[in-house]
Amino acid sequence: MQTRLSCEEIQGDVLRKVAEISGENVFACYQCGKCSAGCPSAGEMELLPNQVLQLLQMGKVDLVLKSNTPWVCAACFTCSVRCPKGVDLARVMEAVRQIVLRTNVDRTDPRKVEGRDKLPQIALISNFRKHTA
Repeated sequence: MQTRLSCEEIQGDVLRKVAEISGENVFACYQCGKCSAGCPSAGEMELLPNQVLQLLQMGKVDLVLKSNTPWVCAACFTCSVRCPKGVDLARVMEAVRQIVLRTNVDRTDPRKVEGRDKLPQIALISNFRKHTA
């Protein structure tokens, strides 16, 4: 017996909030992997960019919210440019960060980032921007 889930069953409040903030449809992604293949920060991420979209599509939003991936994302838009479906993954990552920040849970302290010398500079700059408002 095959079980089918509708989009309404998968979408929870957080996933709706991601769509509202980002303006993106995560269900447009068909998992080609081009976003992950071109990501300069992928080596430091717990989840690859395409895995973020896949988990969101499956309704496993908590795994995305708890990962370091949205915080390591440099917001360089390489993923968005490479996407054949036009999914702006950088906007999705920003939406995830906004949702976490709205719960007053700090994911990283830029002053305590270990291995700063190994990270791309744009990742550090992006991180500092996220923590100054």
